[in-house]
Amino acid sequence: MKQPAEYVKTFFEFFAFGVCERLGDLLKIQSSRIRLFFIYTSFITLGSPLIFYMIMAFIINLRKMIKGNRGSVWDM
Repeated sequence: MKQPAEYVKTFFEFFAFGVCERLGDLLKIQSSRIRLFFIYTSFITLGSPLIFYMIMAFIINLRKMIKGNRGSVWDM
């Protein structure tokens, strides 16, 4: 049986848009450290990094939509 903390972690990992994972891959840093950075700076600066996070999530989802709708030359 899963603990409530694991349900919360699974929920946020599923709906977190993969921003921390992408930044971690790009910067060669563990995504957990990037998540902690966002959490701590959000508490210190009253949520201003969340705006940056949402902009990054929008850009990532926009790229997925563009790449997903692009067809091949041979698709007719």
